[in-house]
Amino acid sequence: MFLFSKDLGIDLGTSNILIYAAGKGIVLREPAVIALDKNTGKVLQVGAAARNMLGRTPGNVVAIHPMQDGVISDYELTARMLTEMLRGVVKHAVVKPRMIVCVPSGITEVEERAVIQAATEAGARRVYLIEEPLAAALGANLDISAPEGRMVVDIGGGTTDIGVLSMNGVASSASIKVAGIAFDEAIVKYVRKHYGLVIGSNTAEDVKISIGCVWQRPETLSMSVKGRDLKTGLAREIVLTSDEIVESLKRPARLITDKVLDVLELTTPELVADISQNGIVLTGGGSQIYGMDLLLQERTGVRCMLADDADSCVAYGCGKSLAWMNHMQEDTINIARRRLLKE
Repeated sequence: MFLFSKDLGIDLGTSNILIYAAGKGIVLREPAVIALDKNTGKVLQVGAAARNMLGRTPGNVVAIHPMQDGVISDYELTARMLTEMLRGVVKHAVVKPRMIVCVPSGITEVEERAVIQAATEAGARRVYLIEEPLAAALGANLDISAPEGRMVVDIGGGTTDIGVLSMNGVASSASIKVAGIAFDEAIVKYVRKHYGLVIGSNTAEDVKISIGCVWQRPETLSMSVKGRDLKTGLAREIVLTSDEIVESLKRPARLITDKVLDVLELTTPELVADISQNGIVLTGGGSQIYGMDLLLQERTGVRCMLADDADSCVAYGCGKSLAWMNHMQEDTINIARRRLLKE
C-alpha cells in the first residue's frame, strides 16, 4: 500500500484491532481473532473470517482471541496475527514502519515488553507505547493541553480504562478488567440460569448490541434467541426483553461506575472541580450500550456524554499522537512503576 513506510498507530484491543496510517486515516478494522490448524500450525484466517469460525471449527482447527483483558495472553499467536494484518497495509513498503501501540493504563512492565516484542516481530522498525485514556481523549478531540482537568472513560472489549488528563499527560488513571466481553458473559450466565439455555458469545454480543441496556429503556424491546437446551441437548428458542438485560448487566455496570468513583476520589480537588464543569466523556464500543452515560451521571453527579465515533476514538488518538513520535520515549513507559511511585 505504501512505497515508503508510513508511521502507524495501532489500537490493539481485546475484541478488535484498528490500524491508523499517517496521512491515510484508519486503514484496517478487524476482529482480534486468529484461526489456525493445530496439526500443522498454519494460520488459516485472521480477523472477520476467523471470527466467523468461533464455535464452529472441526477438531484440528482452533479459532481464538490471543488478546485477553486488554493484554497479550498468547504472545506467538498475537505476533502472527499482527503480521498477517500488517501484510496488507505495508506490503510494498521498502522501509519498516514505526508504530505507536495503545496499551491499558493497568498494564505491567512485563506486559508492555510483550506488546513491544510482538509489534517488532510483526514488522515494526521502532515501537512506542501510549496509554489508552490519553489516546481516547485525543481521538475524542478534547483539549488536554491546558492545565485543566478532563476525564475519559474508555469501555473497550476486555478492559475499561479511566483517566484524568491535564497538560497533555495522565494525572490519575485506573484500569478494570470489566468491559464489553464481561457484558456478553453476564448475558450468557443469565440465559443459562433463568432459561436453562446455553448460548454462544457471538449470540450474546448480538443481544447486547440489539437490546442491551444498563438503564431502563422508555420502551421495552425484545429479541428471539436460539441456543442448546441444557436438559434435552436440543435446539430451543426463547424471547429476551431489554428489561431482563438490565437485570443481567447490573453487576458489571456497577463495577465500572465504582471504579470511576475510585479515580475521582484519588484526584486532586482542583481537577475534580474542572471535571464537574467539563463533564465525563465516554469512548469505546462498550460505552455505546444504552444508558451507560445516564448510569454514570446518576452515580457521580457529573454530566456524561458519549464521544462521536466512540468505537474509533482510541485509533484516531493513536493517529494524532504520531505527530509526537520524535519526542516520545522508545521501549517501555513503565506505567506500573510510575503508579507505585505515586502511592
